[in-house]
Amino acid sequence: MALRNIRTMGDPCLTKICREVTSLTDRDRILIEDMLDTMYDASGVGLAAPQVGILKRIVVVDVSMDGDQPLVLINPEILSKDGEQTGYEGCLSVPGKSGLVTRPDHVVVKAYNENMQEIRVEGTELLARALCHEIEHLDGHLYVERVEGGLITNEELERIMNEES
Repeated sequence: MALRNIRTMGDPCLTKICREVTSLTDRDRILIEDMLDTMYDASGVGLAAPQVGILKRIVVVDVSMDGDQPLVLINPEILSKDGEQTGYEGCLSVPGKSGLVTRPDHVVVKAYNENMQEIRVEGTELLARALCHEIEHLDGHLYVERVEGGLITNEELERIMNEES
């Protein structure tokens, strides 16, 4: 398919609430394929439609980054969340930066797949973090709103991670 331009912080598209998808069109299917290609090309674990300038409630997630079983979630909604995890998070729309964010350690999400069949996805750890992060994009929010202690560069994060290991 095609790579799409990723919108970055400051772009008004990233602050808008996305509209629900009531039926999946051929254009939506192309969008989903393009989003997956764009996410993998940028070495991301998730991407939401507004990050490529489309105000629809569609996200793709693949925490394994192997392309075997990416999640395509249409109109995702968090049904439950519990536990807590705090860790560094980044975003393709905030390039070169990371920040410490606290999120649920377990979530259950209801969504529709690319066949518009209702599905439920249960996630822990990185998957729970990615699901929360991407779904927030659909309501016009960036992770920087949740950062504890300010943003750091990815080089600073790498140095911190090396010191901890």
